[in-house]
Amino acid sequence: MNNAIAVVTGASAGIGAATARHLAAAGFDVVLGARRLDLLEKVAAEISGQAIELDVTDPASIESFCSRVPACHVLVNNAGGARGLDRVLDADEDRWQWMWDANVMGTLRMTKALLPKLVASGNGHVVTVTSIAATEIYDGGSGYTAAKHAQSALHRTLRGEHLGQPVRFTEVLPGMVETDFSANRFDGDQERAEKVYEGIEPLTADDVAEVITFAVTRSPHVNLDQIVMKPRAQASATRAHRV
Repeated sequence: MNNAIAVVTGASAGIGAATARHLAAAGFDVVLGARRLDLLEKVAAEISGQAIELDVTDPASIESFCSRVPACHVLVNNAGGARGLDRVLDADEDRWQWMWDANVMGTLRMTKALLPKLVASGNGHVVTVTSIAATEIYDGGSGYTAAKHAQSALHRTLRGEHLGQPVRFTEVLPGMVETDFSANRFDGDQERAEKVYEGIEPLTADDVAEVITFAVTRSPHVNLDQIVMKPRAQASATRAHRV
């Protein structure tokens, strides 16, 4: 790898895969991480990237992954997701634990492991993909919104802790994006997942990837702290215009 190296987690599909493609087109050598190695290798082959199996809920997997990254200029913390729409009274603690491990602890461990390499690059950049759920709440979403609020707080804290060092921090907070997010949330129920996007033109994975790539290709003195992006027809997590 001769170019600046970008690491993207959750890169086997959706926003992660799109981001890997866009960063490669922008001239980065991309290291892709995800659990589904078969899908990951297909994306990596398209962009001459490196696919390495990664489960961000497993500390040993993160350690093994990061040990194989020779240098790092950009880290995109994209892995995560939601499980279920349980009200607090009916909260499934296993689902809560997974959401916390994937969204919060995964971001913590990946960032902690690669920060020395990011700083050493002389122009490092950490992008964390959270959600508008990091600033809002909604009925049935407490497990996911709690995890995203925590992930956002973790990311924003880094901005101050590394002030004066050659590393930038950008949080991207998407609204409704049509990926496999909802299918995963509803345990593979595709029919239920499709209803989430009925009557509205949601964001695409490429829309988010373009914004991430824009942020990391600004001049080194420019830091885009937070970028909130939603479909034109969506006002909040609970308000959207459907036709």
